[in-house]
Amino acid sequence: MDSWVNSAEVLGSDLPLELAGTGNRRAVLMGALREAVRSGRLAPGTRLPPYRSLAADLGLARNTVADAYAELVAEGWLAARQGSGTRVAERA
Repeated sequence: MDSWVNSAEVLGSDLPLELAGTGNRRAVLMGALREAVRSGRLAPGTRLPPYRSLAADLGLARNTVADAYAELVAEGWLAARQGSGTRVAERA
């Protein structure tokens, strides 16, 4: 089993991100981020770490995290603005 799915990882300084599951790493990361938003552990407006930082922290490729962020933006879970980073979208 890969080390990146062995236990809860920490997003930023204090948010446990459950990366358990099977499948490709991008899909597992997206599921974990969706669940963190859905459960309220990531509140609307919360700024996510830059994809390079999160990739390094989780031992993932930068493109894996960048693609996950981009897909979650397209789905409406996250919002990205040039120069201000990626945040949890304000949900209706």
